[in-house]
Amino acid sequence: MPKPVLVSGIQPSGTLHIGNYLGALKNFVELQNSGKYNCFFFIADLHSLTERPSPAEQKKNTEELMVNFLAAGLSTKSTLFVQSQIPEHTILGWIFNTITPMGELERMTQYKDKTARGISQNAGLFTYPTLMAADILMYKAKVVPVGDDQDQHLELTRTLARSFNKKFGKTFFEPKALHTRTPRIMSLKNPEQKMSKSSPNGCLFLTDSPTTITEKIKSAVTDSEATINYDPQKRPGISNLVQIFAELDETTPETIVKKYKNKGYADFKADLTKLTVEKLSSFRKKQASKTQIVKIFTSGNKKVQKIAKETTEEAKQKVGLL
Repeated sequence: MPKPVLVSGIQPSGTLHIGNYLGALKNFVELQNSGKYNCFFFIADLHSLTERPSPAEQKKNTEELMVNFLAAGLSTKSTLFVQSQIPEHTILGWIFNTITPMGELERMTQYKDKTARGISQNAGLFTYPTLMAADILMYKAKVVPVGDDQDQHLELTRTLARSFNKKFGKTFFEPKALHTRTPRIMSLKNPEQKMSKSSPNGCLFLTDSPTTITEKIKSAVTDSEATINYDPQKRPGISNLVQIFAELDETTPETIVKKYKNKGYADFKADLTKLTVEKLSSFRKKQASKTQIVKIFTSGNKKVQKIAKETTEEAKQKVGLL
């Protein structure tokens, strides 16, 4: 019996930080290595254009993410590809645009949040969910790993699959959400906000040197209680550091709290620094050669191109396109 197809992607939006790794890439690797799914992981470079990077930034970010996919542990066990190399995504995305009511897109909370934060409103940002639907339905995905902020987009994908099937005949599966454990890693400087490259001093980048890592963890916000505990609501600062420690050590926050029950912040931060330096150094050492990276992604692009062409031709015929 064939394994269910699982599809997910990451935008190349700048240097990756430890939150990106622990919240997404590490999860991808675990899904790949579980052996349960036929995994398709892609670099969502078309989506990243909505943030209007410069051409040089766009190219650099995409190439860096290709490197980091492999350094994290993704391999030929999965199919890895770059979204813009498969033009059928935009064709299917346009077809979905034509059957999506404006109201469905206007109520998307992620669109509202980004516009509220001052991100320039462009048509690409508005129609992001229909392209995302094409990304998923193109490969007849049955499973999609989602975070809390993607549930609404996946529900629209399911709605579009139903609408298309009802109007034009059975074509797409309705993919199910796979709610995997995705830890929310917060800023070291403001632990009530998610870690973000827009606040570099509160961010542990995968490219940070040991000295920089040491300085950032040493100055990370805690509180005046000076005990190691895990209570994200009442003690967000130390709880965030405990969460990072637990994720890197592949254990639970409760185990970390128990281990440091009779120790203070200095010992805890010193050990967290040591572990972080070791893990990120190991990550960098696993970076593949450019030749190997190009070979793996070229192979993945060719594999999905065939599938995408078949799916898009089927959809075009159903709607009456030549």
